Amino acid sequence: MARPETIPTLTSELAVEILNKTLEELQTPQNVKKLEEAKDNVGNEMLKMMQFLFPIIMQVQMDVIKEFGFPNGRDGIIKFTQMLRSLEREDAEVARLNGLIKAYYLPSVSVNASSESPAEERTSSS
Repeated sequence: MARPETIPTLTSELAVEILNKTLEELQTPQNVKKLEEAKDNVGNEMLKMMQFLFPIIMQVQMDVIKEFGFPNGRDGIIKFTQMLRSLEREDAEVARLNGLIKAYYLPSVSVNASSESPAEERTSSS
């Protein structure tokens, strides 16, 4: 019996909760081990990172968003990511947390020409 899939409304608060839960899951011993093994195999090569690290991160995130009522699998993660991108433009904390997740699978390079996310500018006054 197929049930219609309802997509939860992604508020900034829910996005922060999901992203924090994703970061927690990425730091579990099991996932740390998987990620370290994958990183050892890829070095700093972008293509290999996307090939080996990205799927691990996406699987963790799919498991997390499923707990929050998003559809399981590709459909759910695509819809979540689309909603998340909209929220990133409006909410600096959502952008910051999502940036922490992206840092797991994107090589660390300095990018100065990023006009898309001014929220990531580093400030030393806190």
